[in-house]
Amino acid sequence: MPDLLFEIGLEEVPARMIASAQAELLRRTLALLAREQLLAGSDAETPAPDPTGRSNGLSYSTPRRLAVLVQGVRAQQPDITEEITGPAVKIALKDGKPTAAAEAFARKSGVPVNELKAITTPKGEYLAASATRKGRRAAEVLAAELPREIAALYWAKNMYWRPGKPERFVRPVLWLVCLLGEEIVPVEFAGRRAGRVTYGHRVLHGQAPMAIGAPTSYVSQMESAFVLVDVEARRQKIRKALDRATRGIPAIAGARWREDEALVDAVTHLCEWPDVLTGNFESAYLALPEEVLVTVMRDHQKYFAIEDGDGKLAAHFLAVTNIALTAENAPIIRQGNERVLRARFNDARFFWEFDQRTPLADRVALLANVTFQKDLGSYAKKSERVRALAAVLIEVAKVGNPALDAEAVDEAALLAKTDLTTELVKEFTELQGIIGGLYAASQGLSPTVADAIYDQYLPASAGDAIPRSAEGCILGLADRMDTIANMFALGMEPSGSKDPFALRRAGNAVVRILAEANLWLSLKDLLTAVAPGEELRARLLAFFRERIEFYLREVRGQAYDVVQAVMATGVGDLRDLCARSQAVSEARGSEDFLAVSAAFKRMKNILAQAEFTPSQTRERNYDRGTPEGELQIKYGEVLSIVGRCRESQDYRKALEVIATIRPEVDAFFEKVMVMDPNPEIREERLSLLSRIVGGLGTIADFSKIVTAG
Repeated sequence: MPDLLFEIGLEEVPARMIASAQAELLRRTLALLAREQLLAGSDAETPAPDPTGRSNGLSYSTPRRLAVLVQGVRAQQPDITEEITGPAVKIALKDGKPTAAAEAFARKSGVPVNELKAITTPKGEYLAASATRKGRRAAEVLAAELPREIAALYWAKNMYWRPGKPERFVRPVLWLVCLLGEEIVPVEFAGRRAGRVTYGHRVLHGQAPMAIGAPTSYVSQMESAFVLVDVEARRQKIRKALDRATRGIPAIAGARWREDEALVDAVTHLCEWPDVLTGNFESAYLALPEEVLVTVMRDHQKYFAIEDGDGKLAAHFLAVTNIALTAENAPIIRQGNERVLRARFNDARFFWEFDQRTPLADRVALLANVTFQKDLGSYAKKSERVRALAAVLIEVAKVGNPALDAEAVDEAALLAKTDLTTELVKEFTELQGIIGGLYAASQGLSPTVADAIYDQYLPASAGDAIPRSAEGCILGLADRMDTIANMFALGMEPSGSKDPFALRRAGNAVVRILAEANLWLSLKDLLTAVAPGEELRARLLAFFRERIEFYLREVRGQAYDVVQAVMATGVGDLRDLCARSQAVSEARGSEDFLAVSAAFKRMKNILAQAEFTPSQTRERNYDRGTPEGELQIKYGEVLSIVGRCRESQDYRKALEVIATIRPEVDAFFEKVMVMDPNPEIREERLSLLSRIVGGLGTIADFSKIVTAG
């Protein structure tokens, strides 16, 4: 079977968009081949291939191309024989002879009329024909269907580039390659017709076209044209070059480049033939805060910072180039990069010194001129709301932590947004909050205030830590809860994939702080403080339940059923919730625990079918020795121990104790008929089950744990 190569040549695509498009193109191509039965294993007798494409195809990309290579594509679809139902026998046959209706059906089905057969259906007897549909050539199918898959690729931003033409794409399409074995598949899109001609590196190979001989030679031919199409190969080449360049700085003991996976990904998608050079800058710039220097290098120039063995920043940087370095071009490229970086550092130094002339306290009034949101006013108004909310939260939190500095939190809330008025943040927006904290420290404010301002946006992503201090955590909570609650009040909550104000990210940060910080604050405390109305509070609770579930599953790695079980018993105290979920995850491997979980499910089903409610409870003290009595006694013993374990949050032990009730539960269900015909006996037994489910189900709703059978 031939191999398929498909390449889309483009003008340079933004690096952040390439990886997802590369994966989607492979996924769509494989789905198309499987749907059209052109992949081995895509017919009715054989399971379909892995839809992710990991075992069925390869994908490649550079800033100028997306490509897929699929091995083992059928040259033609298999013929399909299907049974076609025609007219009713009473209409198609007259005295045993075919009527005009039968003859018309035979012509339509492509079979002789004498090969028609009668079949019995729920509606009666009908004529049927076995017709064979000839499979189409793979090239014909691909030429017709691949353009639709190209057009369906998702891009965050699209563009038109041909006047009066309907197609939209991330960048103009410059060429197409589509080969099935050695055959050219005439795929057409955006005025381009596929051939076997592609282009190598724009500088190192020039504009000379290059013909691909066969799909399997694609990678090696592109490499000969100075293009590494394999993304992972480029990434590894960059990493090795970074290591090699760092070892070439002997003047620094223990020199290493600062590990930054996101930056490695970015530069990988910015080049086709990477190399790395070492640059230098004047050590006088090291007087600037490290955060400023690294941000300029990383976010604005895509340079890697160099540090010594103690982790201290050095006056060197590494730049990834999209061209092979030689003795002739390296000095010129190095000088150009150093000149650009020097200019950026000079700007940063000027802004740093200029901003310091105006203390943060004097910038508070300037926030009245900075709009937060048109319906919610300026950042000055937001700061006042955050101060008021932080004051409420700190009073609640001080019950468990009297050492909290309320004055520091209030001052931090007042000054938190003032760095938005600084020239440095206007130039380097990535540094908002950080610059405020640095200025606060430089201007002699207390470390508690400076750290709280510095950390106010943490955690911004899953890899970030939470704020270092309790005061910083309270400031971060107050800031985000003000934003979330007010946006919800305006009806601007997230919907589907739309979240223009990043409320989900803010909600994730709130959940992480509540779950990981040592604060005496619960989600209920926050909702009570920001949402006076029940309707708004209910919407916010639903929103945060989604964020909590996301946190437990994606961050804590808990199974779906464990998450559902612990959340069913309340989400108010997130630290307690996390402790319970961890304990349930560890205990669910126990055979006794799973058996008790199955029993809880059975109890709840019985109570639901009986429509039993606690108001109907008839309590009875059963005699020892009876199944009911033994279960009742064991339940009392277990409940007492579980109560003490709950107070100390020793949920692992609590679950172990709960699992010991299994023998009594098994004996009860084996020997007792709960739904006794006698209504009094039935109600007493239902009452016993209700007390057990309610009393022992405070840690988790064990009925939601998935058990075999």
